[in-house]
Amino acid sequence: MTSETVGHGEVRPLTPAHAVRTREVRVAFDGAEVVGGVDLDLRAGEWLGLIGPNGSGKSTLLRALVGLVARTGSVELGDGSEPGPTDLSLMPQSPELPPGMSVVEYVLLGRTAHLGWLALESRRDRRIATDVLRRLGLASFGRREVRNLSGGEAQRVVIARALVQQSPVLLLDEPTSALDVGHQVEVLELVDELRRSDGLTVVAAMHDLGMAARYADRLMLLERGTPVALGTPEEVLDEGLLSRVYAHPVRVHHVDGHLVVLPEARSGHTPAAEPISLPDRATPPPRRPGPSTVDDGPRGPMSGRPRQRGAIEEVS
Repeated sequence: MTSETVGHGEVRPLTPAHAVRTREVRVAFDGAEVVGGVDLDLRAGEWLGLIGPNGSGKSTLLRALVGLVARTGSVELGDGSEPGPTDLSLMPQSPELPPGMSVVEYVLLGRTAHLGWLALESRRDRRIATDVLRRLGLASFGRREVRNLSGGEAQRVVIARALVQQSPVLLLDEPTSALDVGHQVEVLELVDELRRSDGLTVVAAMHDLGMAARYADRLMLLERGTPVALGTPEEVLDEGLLSRVYAHPVRVHHVDGHLVVLPEARSGHTPAAEPISLPDRATPPPRRPGPSTVDDGPRGPMSGRPRQRGAIEEVS
């Protein structure tokens, strides 16, 4: 049996309850079904990537798993019990970063599920938050305001908040949204490292199909809320299937052992024959002769400025 390290050496055994099963999960808004019939056996310790076009139900499915939206069907842990508030942790796509709140205060919000009604954080809660910040390289950020962080720093802080909840299943909704490629890799490598070291199970909604193929053990492709493929990246990233679901022809390439998905250019697109040259910024442009001026003598506060001939003067 494996184990998960908690706080300062505290150990909590991992059991089959740390996997999730769903059966016929459906979500409808105003009578329109946006998630339809999701059956999933989530293996403990795996990374499942949710992929699909905008509006395919990825975010809604994640929110349904944690009970943030009304659903039908069943969501249960591996032992058949329903998930409690500390069993699944969701990192939203666009988390609210309150003004005036420090990093440590924000991260401590992840302990809310462990607190009683109106209870305050204990010394143990703060110790857990401090340990997580240290592991993520954020120990020196504790007193900084969350609104003053860079994009990559803010993403790590949001992940820290999800981790201090100490849930065995981590749900990530577009964890690298609005990040450049360097910070994308940094965040995904961090999640993968924590998954392997702590035995976490990860479900991540991802737009970048290449990144999803690189980090996920399995992919689930959603089309209008319905799963149309579930399997390894090699099985799911089929050119014909992706072209149909994304309504645009794509090509799947193997580059240095990794899958790369590229859209085909539109038929009407014609690349430029030659690159467009830009002006040389090192050489300033020649100055054009300005309009002639005339000095009419002192004019009060404006006496030091020339006046254009023919300009209209304001009189009182």
